Amino acid sequence: MKPQNWYGLSVISFTQNGARLAKRLAQILGQEQEGIFIYTKCRECIKDSRFGIPVKTPAAQWAGERMREKSALLFIGACGIAVRSIAPFVTDKLQDAPVLVMDEQGRYVIPVLSGHMGGANELALYLAEKTGAAPVITTATDLNRKFAVDLFAKQNGLWMENKEGIVKVSSKILAGMEVTVSIETGHIETGHFEAGHIETGRFGGVLPKGVRLVPYPPAEPVDIVVTSEQKPFAAAVLLKPKRYVLGVGCRKGKSYGELDAFIRKRLDMLGIQAWQIYAIASIVQKKGEPGLLEWSRRNRAPFLTYTAQELKSVDGEFLESAFVKGQVGVGNVCERAAVKACGESGGCLLLHKQAENGMTLAIAKREWKVCFYGE
Repeated sequence: MKPQNWYGLSVISFTQNGARLAKRLAQILGQEQEGIFIYTKCRECIKDSRFGIPVKTPAAQWAGERMREKSALLFIGACGIAVRSIAPFVTDKLQDAPVLVMDEQGRYVIPVLSGHMGGANELALYLAEKTGAAPVITTATDLNRKFAVDLFAKQNGLWMENKEGIVKVSSKILAGMEVTVSIETGHIETGHFEAGHIETGRFGGVLPKGVRLVPYPPAEPVDIVVTSEQKPFAAAVLLKPKRYVLGVGCRKGKSYGELDAFIRKRLDMLGIQAWQIYAIASIVQKKGEPGLLEWSRRNRAPFLTYTAQELKSVDGEFLESAFVKGQVGVGNVCERAAVKACGESGGCLLLHKQAENGMTLAIAKREWKVCFYGE
C-alpha cells in the first residue's frame, strides 16, 4: 500500500550497483509519486547524469541539507555510512526526517530513523512491496503487533505535547500491562469500526489489546489523554488535535519562501501555530507544485488535492471568481479545498480568501474525532 503523506524521497548511492538500483527505483516509483530525487557519490557514475545528481560534498553535508528540508532519505549502501552521515542532525523523534537504508543488491530495506511519526516503517514496507526487498522492521511495537501511541497520534492528526511519555506507554504495552486512555467527550469515532465491537461504558469501538478507555475527564491519573481543552491532566502522554486546514492556491513556480511568508503572516494574525495545522489542500493541478510540496514536508502537514468536480460539490457560500473558474473549472479553490479537507466530521471557514502576489489562502477549523485501528 502506498504510504500516506510521503512528499519527497532523496536517494543516494555510493557504488555502480547502488546507482543502478537507484535508477531502477526512480523508474518504479516515479510513475506514482512526485518528488523522487536521485543522487550519487559513485566516482564511476558521477559524470553520467542518468545515474542521478552528482554529490561532490561529504555525505554528511548532503544528509544535513535533506534533513532540514524534512525529505525522506534512502541510503543505498552500508548502514554505517547512513548513521555517520545523519548523526550530527538527529534532534527529535517527532520532528526528524525519515531515514532508510537499502543494500546495493536490493535485498533488504531498513528504516533507521523516524519509523512512526516520519513514516519510515510504512515507507520501508512500500519499497519492499515495489521491489521485492525484505523489510527489516526493528520497532518493538510493530514487531509484536502492539498499540503504539505515536503511531496512533499520527493516524489521527494529533500533536504530542510530551514525547518523553512514549517510552513509558510502550514499555507498559510490551510488558503486557494495561494502558488507559481518556478521550474528550464526543470526539471518539465509531463509524469506521468494522469488527470486534467493544462496549466500555459510553464508548464504543475496536480497541487494541491492552488498551482500556476511561471516562473523560479522568478522575485519576491515566496513561493517555486526548483533548483540545487547555487544562492540566495527570497523564504520561497528552495529545492535542490539529484543528486547522489551509486551503491554498498559487501561480505556478511560487517558491517555498514566498508561500511560507504569506501563510505565516495569516497564521500569526489568528494566533495559530504550525503544529496545529492538520493539512493543506488545493486543486489537483497543484499536486506537483514544488513550493507547496516543500511547505507540506517541512511542516509535516499532509498535502491533499481535489478535482474541480470534487471542489464544486462542497456545500457553502464561497467567494467565486469567473476568471479562476475559466482557468481550473471551479470558481474558488482555497476556500472550498479548506472545507473539503476537514473531512466527514465537517468544519467551517475561519478565514475567508486572502490574496497576495499570485497566492491565495483560506483557513478552516475542523471538527475532530479519533479512531482506533486495531492491533
